[in-house]
Amino acid sequence: MNDRKLLLALALIMVIAFVPSYLMKKNAPPAKAVAGATQGDSAAAAGAAAPSVDATQAPALSAVATTPAVATVPEDTVVVRSPLYRYAISTRGGRIISSRFLHYVSLVQDEHRDTLELLPPGNGLLGGTLIAGADTVHLDQIAFTASADSLSTATAPATLTLHGRSGQYGVDLSYTFSPTDYRINATGKITGLSPVGGTLLIDLGNGFRETEADAKDNAQQSGIVTKFEKTTLLRFGSLKPRIVTPISGPFEWVAVKSKYFVAGFFSYDSTATGVKGNIGGVQAFAADTLSTPVRAQVAASLAVPAAGSFQWSAYIGPMEYDRLSHMGREFDDVNPYGWAWLRPVIRPIAVVIRTIFVWMHTALGLGYGLVIVAFGLLVRILLWPLSRIAMRSMARMQAVQPLITSLQERYKDNPQMLQQETFKLYKEHNVNPFGGCWPMLLPYPLLVAVFFVLAYTIEVRGQTFLWLPDLARADPLYIIPILMAGSMFAVSKIGQMGLPPNPQTKMMTWLMPVMMLVFFARFASGLNLYYTIQNLASIPQQWLVVKERLKMTPAASAPIVRKKGT
Repeated sequence: MNDRKLLLALALIMVIAFVPSYLMKKNAPPAKAVAGATQGDSAAAAGAAAPSVDATQAPALSAVATTPAVATVPEDTVVVRSPLYRYAISTRGGRIISSRFLHYVSLVQDEHRDTLELLPPGNGLLGGTLIAGADTVHLDQIAFTASADSLSTATAPATLTLHGRSGQYGVDLSYTFSPTDYRINATGKITGLSPVGGTLLIDLGNGFRETEADAKDNAQQSGIVTKFEKTTLLRFGSLKPRIVTPISGPFEWVAVKSKYFVAGFFSYDSTATGVKGNIGGVQAFAADTLSTPVRAQVAASLAVPAAGSFQWSAYIGPMEYDRLSHMGREFDDVNPYGWAWLRPVIRPIAVVIRTIFVWMHTALGLGYGLVIVAFGLLVRILLWPLSRIAMRSMARMQAVQPLITSLQERYKDNPQMLQQETFKLYKEHNVNPFGGCWPMLLPYPLLVAVFFVLAYTIEVRGQTFLWLPDLARADPLYIIPILMAGSMFAVSKIGQMGLPPNPQTKMMTWLMPVMMLVFFARFASGLNLYYTIQNLASIPQQWLVVKERLKMTPAASAPIVRKKGT
């Protein structure tokens, strides 16, 4: 919803930037009456695009959704600690049943500022179901024996091994945890398989625990991301309740995400030249009876050869861009910046802005509110030469507009002569009719990129500034959107100094800030802060350009004298 509002807001900004010039051209009075100047989700939804899972695979994928509840299998918990996280591994199936991130806090009101727990009670990640011929073995019905009661990865990687047996099948699992990131590397071996091998279904859980103050927005951003040749996002809200939704592979990785956190499952052949993904397919089952599901049970299939050996890796943690990029395989696209059709332009800009934000915060010790203020001022200073060119060009156009009107009246019956005389006029007064357009467009890709950075970058999540409780969320008091609209009005008002009255322009001067206030009121307060700083910084620039325009107005308004015969 906010994405659509941003598009409308950008359209309004374009109107503010260019329509006043058009109105002045259209309504300018004759030259003789003028004494002064005149004013010139690859992240697309996958529900319709993804092909169906092969019919022979569909029954296997359905097994996870029908896993029976088991309460009789004994269970112990192995706790894995690092400076970044605390995982709890159940000996019943080797599932991760708790994933607590020590550098992040919950923003839910009842849990506000508690260390963030990602998994809801009773839910688990990376459990498995083995399909071997006619046999279905739920690993969470097996009591595994663990190699340790607890592990610490404070200084070096640590490995946990688990062994279990169910009938003829023996299962060995080995998890290696890193002290410096959220990656988990896993290897395993299943004995007792027939020559045709089997299929292992990896459980990716039933959504995450609520961690955000804005539960609705968090649910809208939650879904399943798959990576084949490009990434594809299937939002939970697009699933049909109580219906298994299959997505065919092969995939290099599959991830379940919320707005800021992700659980990714990787399996691929790095030496292959063709298809590299080993994940055969994915299923999603939304048990919600709601018309718009907010979570779904997700499972990924992994083929196991007759020898029984398999391996995979996982990332369970925050969507920090550097860590996602370090995982490779375009995993950073799990948190895309920009709409799919505009991403090639917006994403590189957003990544650079995000990098600058984080550097200013860590290297300079600035809070993110001050980072946004400093960045807004820096952008306005760097763009000042181009903005000055654009403003001067528009001022020249406004100054010669009475002369253009005079030519239009004189040669209204001779379009060819009107065109020739207009170009002569432009040349005499050093006016480029298009010179003010492209420099004025440059700030808007930056504005769009800043929108996505502030809305979806986890580093900004929960950051306070002055009265703003969270720069990634709307201002609950609506103060900063009002300041944004007021600064926009001031910029427009100063730009009209010395110009003759124009009803349309006057109406837009009042109407556009009000409309922008309505659109931006629910945007991230950080975005409103950035736009406000941009407006305030442009006021002195606008004032200087107005003074230049007033100086050039008398010369430009001189009457046109042509020799007879011209």
